[in-house]
Amino acid sequence: MINATEIRSAIVAGKFTVAELEEITQAVKFARNQLSRKNVYSFRAGDLVKFTNPKTRVTFTGTVDRVKTKYVLVQTNQGRYNVPAVLLESA
Repeated sequence: MINATEIRSAIVAGKFTVAELEEITQAVKFARNQLSRKNVYSFRAGDLVKFTNPKTRVTFTGTVDRVKTKYVLVQTNQGRYNVPAVLLESA
């Protein structure tokens, strides 16, 4: 099985056509959407969760306030965050 590093290297090296890159993009979007749905169904209000902000790399811990379609409202000591479900982990 090909790992993520090999895939990234092949993309950067320019080994794919525009059509192939579009297919890869669609596959990644589909996989991300499936992970999001799976995560949304695994969380309930009151669950303790943690997530890392991808921009600042700061990790937050809080409780699930509300579960939406693709996002989860998380109450932390620093405030209330609308977090994509794919970023959440049980704490």
